[in-house]
Amino acid sequence: MSQNPNGPPVVAMVGGGQLARMTHQAAIALGQTLRVLAADAADPAAQVSPDVVVGAHTDLDALRRAAAGADALTFDHEHVPTELLEKLVADGVNVAPPPSALIHAQDKLVMRRRLADLGAPVPRFAAVGELADVDAFAAGTEGPVVVKAARGGYDGRGVTLARDLAEARDAAQRYLSGGSEVLIEEKVVMRRELATLVARSPFGQGAAWPVVETVQRDGICVEVIAPAPHLDDELRAAAGQLGLQLAAELGVVGVLAVELFETVDGVLLVNELAMRPHNSGHWTMDGARTSQFEQHLRAVLDYPLGDTAPITPVTVMANVLGAQETPTMTMDERLHHLFGRLPEAKVHLYGKGERPGRKIGHVNVLGAPAGSLDDDTYVAEVRERAVRAAHWLSHAEWTDGWDPHE
Repeated sequence: MSQNPNGPPVVAMVGGGQLARMTHQAAIALGQTLRVLAADAADPAAQVSPDVVVGAHTDLDALRRAAAGADALTFDHEHVPTELLEKLVADGVNVAPPPSALIHAQDKLVMRRRLADLGAPVPRFAAVGELADVDAFAAGTEGPVVVKAARGGYDGRGVTLARDLAEARDAAQRYLSGGSEVLIEEKVVMRRELATLVARSPFGQGAAWPVVETVQRDGICVEVIAPAPHLDDELRAAAGQLGLQLAAELGVVGVLAVELFETVDGVLLVNELAMRPHNSGHWTMDGARTSQFEQHLRAVLDYPLGDTAPITPVTVMANVLGAQETPTMTMDERLHHLFGRLPEAKVHLYGKGERPGRKIGHVNVLGAPAGSLDDDTYVAEVRERAVRAAHWLSHAEWTDGWDPHE
């Protein structure tokens, strides 16, 4: 039962970014208001929620103010120190996911060790305490290696794909000098990257969306094709089951994203975990019967979970990334032109200033209901429209050279 018997339940979310902003949109439809702990009153979620606590996620007092009277405290990002979350739990706060689960999304080394203990498929890896550990691992590895800071990295930060031993040593030294634990792992020879998105409630109910293909550029997700085309049925089922198994084994409450490598040999390996709504699930806002943001709220409030079925054969999400030079045309005018040419594009902007490479929004384009995921031409056409729309919004130029004045 809600802690607010005379009103709707209160969910507090740590972080005021775009994930919190879109979770607030889902909360409105459920008759709720998302409380947000934002670093700044101008943060994307703080712009739209009337219930904002301004403070740092490393400040216990700010966390307690955000959690006061809330039915659940959840996350827009995973960077809250575990020791602070343990204090909230001791205060009686319903932290979802709990810190015992969240640590596996905060610390890559903890995650790798736990997954290996569970028998989940992971790349071969080792902890690095000194440079000799890099030498020893590289000596037993035929191909290139990847060096990672155990904590704090995202969107390619804190990850070095080393071309040789010298670069691996340099990266390890840099991360160690920065105070981070470090791990080294084999570089996977992969066919592509996939992601499986699931949700789990405290009751133990689980639900999985279709496995998707993610397209990365410079460590940033630029495109998601949902469902993943040309995926073997056994791998498709295995990926979904793996996500549900990990959610249960780790005690996740809320949405769990499992980023995967599909190797050239047709094997799945776990790359990363995220215990919150995730970029790979943005397509669900328009392409699934229940969006990841509504599902996350359902899960942390222990509501029955929603239907995760896709509503069209394929949906493509393309991120809108800030251009190297911000266009002189306003975003409002760019929207006007986009809707004139691609009225079917579903646009989600985050209220963020434009700067090079920054995620400022995304576009979802749904394929025609009569199409087929097995039809390469059909899938390619949907992808082209999504990418064209996102590029127009970021650059104010059409990738096909179209000029409305000609």
